[in-house]
Amino acid sequence: MAKQVAILGSGVVGQALAGGFLKHGYGVVMGTAHPDKEVEWPLQAGGSDAAALQSIQVTTYEDAAKAAELAVLATKGAAAEAVVKAITPHLAGKIVMDATNPIADAPPQNGVVKFFTTLDDSLMERLQRLAPQARFVKAFSCVGNAFMVNPDFGGIRPSMFVCGNDAAAKQEVTRIVEQFGFEAEDMGGAEGARAIEPLAILWCIPGFLRNDWTHAFKMLRK
Repeated sequence: MAKQVAILGSGVVGQALAGGFLKHGYGVVMGTAHPDKEVEWPLQAGGSDAAALQSIQVTTYEDAAKAAELAVLATKGAAAEAVVKAITPHLAGKIVMDATNPIADAPPQNGVVKFFTTLDDSLMERLQRLAPQARFVKAFSCVGNAFMVNPDFGGIRPSMFVCGNDAAAKQEVTRIVEQFGFEAEDMGGAEGARAIEPLAILWCIPGFLRNDWTHAFKMLRK
């Protein structure tokens, strides 16, 4: 039986990943701060059609986390710590795919967004400390939501950089990443997020400077 996945966050990233999990046969529930507000689904988020997307139950963060075997954190970075702190008991023992980035509430400077973390402490490390029994794995933080599910780059599979302290959790997330059309690149323990998260800064620069948002990263080996 396919796992039940809780998408924590109802923005464009959460919508894309919810559609992707639905497309690949998972059960999906979405948690949000405002479950009474209707989610405005795109026509084909993550490759799933509008009717399928409308079938996704939208509930509170707490109830979504309770109901799922695997969670995907897709909130705004600035809200991530508060959300995790509020639902920590319901994340114990579960894999939490962390797609957040610590983007500050400040305008970009010459296309460069600002972070509220330092290079010595990533957002994912903060989240792991808040919920030590959860099994955090960084994933889907270094590409735009339009390319998170089976992107078409002329037959080339983009790289998805992952990290986390739990080897079995990383193995499970690697399998999901590959289902979603990427090649997973293991960047080690949670400290690897200090390097992965800033890739979002690099990814955004062409977008803010030239309105070019149609790219992804690829690790090449000789």
